[in-house]
Amino acid sequence: MPSVPTRVTRSATSLATTVKAQALTLGTPLGVSWAALGANTILGGALNHFGIIPRTERGLWGILFAPFLHGNFAHLAANSVSLLILGWLTLAFAGQKRFWIVSAASALGAGLTAWTLGAPGSVHIGASGVIFGYLGYLMLSGWFARRVMPVLVSLGVTVMWGGMVLGVLPGQAGISWQAHLGGFIGGVFAARALHARQR
Repeated sequence: MPSVPTRVTRSATSLATTVKAQALTLGTPLGVSWAALGANTILGGALNHFGIIPRTERGLWGILFAPFLHGNFAHLAANSVSLLILGWLTLAFAGQKRFWIVSAASALGAGLTAWTLGAPGSVHIGASGVIFGYLGYLMLSGWFARRVMPVLVSLGVTVMWGGMVLGVLPGQAGISWQAHLGGFIGGVFAARALHARQR
């Protein structure tokens, strides 16, 4: 039987490995986004053409690229904070594999909704749709799982960040409520698919 110091050392090593993996998972897309912002600034915003342009064939490719593109420093800085908080909560609660499923569902929901409902000629960029997907997943996973821990997580997130849900409604000019709405729905669908079957 391993001694107490050995068990503590193994636990510390395991924790360090987990934290490192989580930092890499969240840091990689953020690093790509900041690099893209630097390149986009140098190019005078030319990369924005790779965003989601509603109801155009080229705009469909934006579903892949839009989450990594941002209009300016303030836009990306605000999204970085939200992505780190809600993204880490999703990663810690759901695990690595499910995190990517939630991310993909959120990005797809945000992209398709912006592409379908966005104003003609508009360009939708930013990671906020994915962030709203994490919010939807965290808020509804407890409802679908009907187990104590998921319910507690959902309640906590709802209390702390539930007011963000208003962002799915038409409001401030220049804000893609369509991407927010689609991302949130994508996160909810991911919560249902991943947790309802566990009951």
